[in-house]
Amino acid sequence: MIPASLFPLILFIFLILLLSSMFRVLREYQRGVIFLLGRFYKVKGPGLIIVVPFVQQVVRVDLRTLTMDVPTQDVISRDNVSIKVNAVIYFRVVDPQKAIINVENYLEATSQLAQTTLRSVLGQHELDEMLAEREAINSHLQRILDSSTDTWGIKVSNVEIKHVDLDESMIRAIARQAEAERVRRAKVIHASGELEASKKLQEAAEVLSKQPQAIQLRYLQTLTEISGEHNSTIIFPLPMELMEAFTRRHKD
Repeated sequence: MIPASLFPLILFIFLILLLSSMFRVLREYQRGVIFLLGRFYKVKGPGLIIVVPFVQQVVRVDLRTLTMDVPTQDVISRDNVSIKVNAVIYFRVVDPQKAIINVENYLEATSQLAQTTLRSVLGQHELDEMLAEREAINSHLQRILDSSTDTWGIKVSNVEIKHVDLDESMIRAIARQAEAERVRRAKVIHASGELEASKKLQEAAEVLSKQPQAIQLRYLQTLTEISGEHNSTIIFPLPMELMEAFTRRHKD
């Protein structure tokens, strides 16, 4: 039996514990979703809030932006290339009531939705688009996730694809494709140079044809260039009129 003299002390301690459990302190980035006998009552915080024991329950919700790493996903692109892709998403709770009531675990739900959306969206693009248009794909993923998580009180602010991993055979194929592209560009540049040079030669020929003395000077300049220093080549100038005489005799 408890002595009667101890009842006031026990009652006092019980009241102290009861009063201490009534007061909760929520930080600036926290909110408390209050349930009254199992039914939603209101959202409180930040600061000091009062929760009636045994009648009210409180669930804390963090409003800060959360960073979630999406596990590596096996994706088959539209051009049937198998790749491994992982990403990171940034989101936060904007409506604590929806985040607690409308979904059991908003963190797990957001993670699973991000994984399935990543596979679905990337499967609609070719490999070259994934590598060259990553910003556009990130924006597309962000819009889809944001609209899907709106009923959970979640705001997805950004989605970033971190890595696109290819197997060795595909890497070698891409390297060969890049090499072939460089060869093609070199040939196009060389052909463009030949075309431009031919146009310039045509213009020069037209100018020289109007001045026969210029042709003679060009001829002498060519001989000077050929008979350079340490050159064993011997040049015998042959008048073109002589060749024409032999040509006429052969025709006769």
